[in-house]
Amino acid sequence: MPQNFVIIPIYAALLGLLLLALTTAVVRLRGKHKVGIGDGGHADLALACRAHANFIEYVPLALILLLLLEYRGVPVWALHGLGAGLFLGRVLHAWGLSRSQGTSPGRAIGILLTWISILVPSLWLLVISFT
Repeated sequence: MPQNFVIIPIYAALLGLLLLALTTAVVRLRGKHKVGIGDGGHADLALACRAHANFIEYVPLALILLLLLEYRGVPVWALHGLGAGLFLGRVLHAWGLSRSQGTSPGRAIGILLTWISILVPSLWLLVISFT
């Protein structure tokens, strides 16, 4: 097992920067529309808030699962694949959601990549925990 985490912190840092970008979008729109809480009925602010909230709903657990895989010594290629998939998924989802309330390829591909980034580590951890 690795003594230091070296792969997943890269993706945690990238995701941290993405979170700040999503947060900045919400703050900017709150200032523009002079709304302190909620979306004030502004569709663009509602979408920005939803993109931010969706990020917060998925990313913490995904990162914990990936860190546990790294701790358990999973191959570097798998960690990079899952980390990159999570990051790309979150970028695509936020981009798709920021453009439309309806379905969009960005949202669909983004959430699929996010779910894969949670499903694969979850199953992998169960397998290695019981073998």
